[in-house]
Amino acid sequence: MRHRVARNRWSLVGLALVTLLILAAIAAPWLAGDPTAGELSAALRSPSTANLLGTDAQGRDVLSRVLFGARLSLAVGLTSQVIALTAGLALGLVAGFYGRWLDALVMRVADVTLAFPSLLLLIAVAAAVRPSLAVVCVVIGLVGWAGMARLVRGQVLVARGLDYVQAARALGVSDGRLVTRHVLPNVLGPVIVAATLGVGGAIMAEAALSFVGLGAQPPTPSWGSMIAEGRDLLRVAPWVSLFPGLAIGLTVLGVNLVGDGLRDALDVRA
Repeated sequence: MRHRVARNRWSLVGLALVTLLILAAIAAPWLAGDPTAGELSAALRSPSTANLLGTDAQGRDVLSRVLFGARLSLAVGLTSQVIALTAGLALGLVAGFYGRWLDALVMRVADVTLAFPSLLLLIAVAAAVRPSLAVVCVVIGLVGWAGMARLVRGQVLVARGLDYVQAARALGVSDGRLVTRHVLPNVLGPVIVAATLGVGGAIMAEAALSFVGLGAQPPTPSWGSMIAEGRDLLRVAPWVSLFPGLAIGLTVLGVNLVGDGLRDALDVRA
């Protein structure tokens, strides 16, 4: 698999972008100062040697806020996908393996969830409770479970009909052992790819919620709230919104390229 990934130049570009983002997020305290500290006398300074990405309307360093915002975006992206993966994998396995009324119940709930536009559903749920980082992670994860469950169910329906699975069942192997030893390994490849691609979507969802004020609350640095704060300053200080917007775009691009590389590497037909 490593050789397939290495042959895909775009996946290497994505891996480099993601690695750079992770390193920058880890080293944020050493690379930049306090993202919440600012002086009004230094407000809206253009990029310079003193402030590489300029300052915002409160005189806070944009570079510092972008770097610390990377921490929040990665935390939300990974945590929400763990929630979506856990719920989707468990429900998809149950629905696909046992079928009948369990399958019908899980899939109808998934259909109802998928029937609503994801962003509107996120806003509705997030608006119903007090906005916080934990709420954002849980909401994004719970909204994303349905697509994961449908993917897992489809893979399980294929896997449970394989000859060696039927042979193991005929030998009296328990359901739990069948699922964990024979069905689950056939499901993990597509699920890993979907979860990787879902991280980019979760980062975009967090930015959208923060943009409308339902995500991380000030003064916590968030790329979405930074764009919202600078949208009225585009004519006089475009850097306030430009750099967090570029950070979102490059991060999502990198994650998607890595996901595409994994998909090609795990494709048995390639």
